[in-house]
Amino acid sequence: MICPRGFLTHKGAFIMAGQIVSYVRVSSVDQNTDRQTFDGVKVDKTFTDKCSGCTRNRPALNDMLGYVREGDTIICHSIDRLARNLADLLDLVQTLTGRGVCVRFMKEGLTFTGDESPMQTMILQVMGSFAQMERALIRERQREGQEQARAAGRNPGRKPKLSPEQIAELKTRVSANEPKAQIARDLGISRETLYSYLKH
Repeated sequence: MICPRGFLTHKGAFIMAGQIVSYVRVSSVDQNTDRQTFDGVKVDKTFTDKCSGCTRNRPALNDMLGYVREGDTIICHSIDRLARNLADLLDLVQTLTGRGVCVRFMKEGLTFTGDESPMQTMILQVMGSFAQMERALIRERQREGQEQARAAGRNPGRKPKLSPEQIAELKTRVSANEPKAQIARDLGISRETLYSYLKH
């Protein structure tokens, strides 16, 4: 299915009248976006979020929603990049197509313009449900891991803190020009944590 406001060239290629806008999302700032590629597609503008998809209130997503106009096409690497929640996914797609914006998911090979068949709408709902279920399973595994850690006497999710005596030892050894990497290993902390203690 093609998107609105375009035309066919003499070679049969469909050309959009609007811009092609890509939306990229990873769950954290240290994750790489390189795998979310759009080979063969000339993208006019890219919006990138580095945060969870469990909420619709994302900076780049909000910017993109305010940027796109009728005739534009939004492309996403996959459905779960746009939303991890079925209700949000359906609402976003319906809102965008209602404004004349085409939404395309590359991995699934799905394109939505607002003129979808019942079968295509059902596929979107099923794929969105899988994304939502996957997120729920991840959260359940995390919760089980935390409970097991607590049962074993560990405190998950918190970085170990140094006692005042250890902090004093750290600063004394640094002043004595001992290798910082060795000091960090002895105290069971990272070098970044070591430097943070030296700033105070």
